[in-house]
Amino acid sequence: MNYVSETSPKSANLVERVRLPILLLAHLAVCCLSFVYVIDIYSYIGLFAFDRTQVLPAMLTVAPLVPVALVFVVSRFSFGYILGFGFFTVILGYLWLTRFSLLDYDRQLGAISALASLLAFLAPALFVTSPIRQRIVLSRAALDLTLTAILILSLAVIAASAAYNFRLVGLDSIYKFRATIEFPKPLAYAIGICSAALLPFAFACYFLRDDRWRAAATLLMLLVFYPITLTKLALFSPAWLLFLALLARYFEARVAIVLSLLLIVSAGVLLQPLVSAGAIAKDSATVYFGPINFRMIAIPSISLDMYSDFFSRHSVTWFCQISFLKPFVSCPYSEPLQHLMNRNYPLGFANASLFASEGVASVGLKWAPLSAFACGLVIAAVNRLSSGLPPKFILLSGAILWQALMNIPLTTSMLTSGAAFLFLLWYVTPREIFGEPPRGR
Repeated sequence: MNYVSETSPKSANLVERVRLPILLLAHLAVCCLSFVYVIDIYSYIGLFAFDRTQVLPAMLTVAPLVPVALVFVVSRFSFGYILGFGFFTVILGYLWLTRFSLLDYDRQLGAISALASLLAFLAPALFVTSPIRQRIVLSRAALDLTLTAILILSLAVIAASAAYNFRLVGLDSIYKFRATIEFPKPLAYAIGICSAALLPFAFACYFLRDDRWRAAATLLMLLVFYPITLTKLALFSPAWLLFLALLARYFEARVAIVLSLLLIVSAGVLLQPLVSAGAIAKDSATVYFGPINFRMIAIPSISLDMYSDFFSRHSVTWFCQISFLKPFVSCPYSEPLQHLMNRNYPLGFANASLFASEGVASVGLKWAPLSAFACGLVIAAVNRLSSGLPPKFILLSGAILWQALMNIPLTTSMLTSGAAFLFLLWYVTPREIFGEPPRGR
């Protein structure tokens, strides 16, 4: 009897076609389950409470996101794809949360506004990807000099900032010490630019060119920023980059993006039945579930809930929180938005993504979709600047900025996280140096 030992081309093509839709639907389901655990475990915060009778209404509330998820199947890979999928997860969490929130505002309006804002952002961010002519292109030698300059600059920033703070402390102690850290403003900007933009760019270049020693050096420098800044993002950045690099090696870029969040959220969800069964201690599970499922995935959604509540009862900012607009816009607040959140809600200094800051805080729930559309146009321009670069390169060099943008405003990220520098580097990077033709998928 003869056996076919290899998968037929027709079967392989079918697997390729259905894999991404299945992963997207699995991500949607796993995130909803993760939020059930988040609401139950962290109800002591006082912002939400679990109610079994609201599970079915919550499922109906997030149901419109099922067809929205399918746009990630038909759209091509770009930086907008990365950011759009992250924001899809943020809005998914927010829509689920509206059924369990204890905050007193029009949550139905909030859900409609959030869904409309997501669609308004995704329209340009996913589908405007046409290339723009490169008028300035670095030579291979100039790019090598640029990468060396990034490493030297990062070492100088590390040395300068370590003089102000350098503490090796556990995650449970970082908030105690972080409140006492003060860097000069130029140095604080330099830390954000190097850690979120320049070093990930250097890592992506070295990794794709198989320069393993220099790639490892960039990861080590990223890790050194943790005892300096005492932020979870700094601690997990090297692991996040390595994780994405591993996924990108075996899967195409769009699948790698979906898998990256699906896998880490699933791991946290799988810990909870083990806790219930007594197989592992609750505190041990929280070591993973807290930073990943709660802080990384849930907090951006919870922040949007708080911003929606606060600015439903207080004056919106009309973008006065943006530093270069302050001289031209009358501002009803004399302190940063995260300080307002700290004084009014028990979550601390909660910064938030563009949906909460440039959206709800600036123009209110009704006009937030228009602001999201404008932000989507900005990302569409970034897609054009980076068009032609290998998807793996965009994924790795933009990986830390992606995480930053889920938690801070787009306008803030341009300088404090070095987004503008990364976008410029994408534009001037020669497309032919990576040894492979650029791909759209």
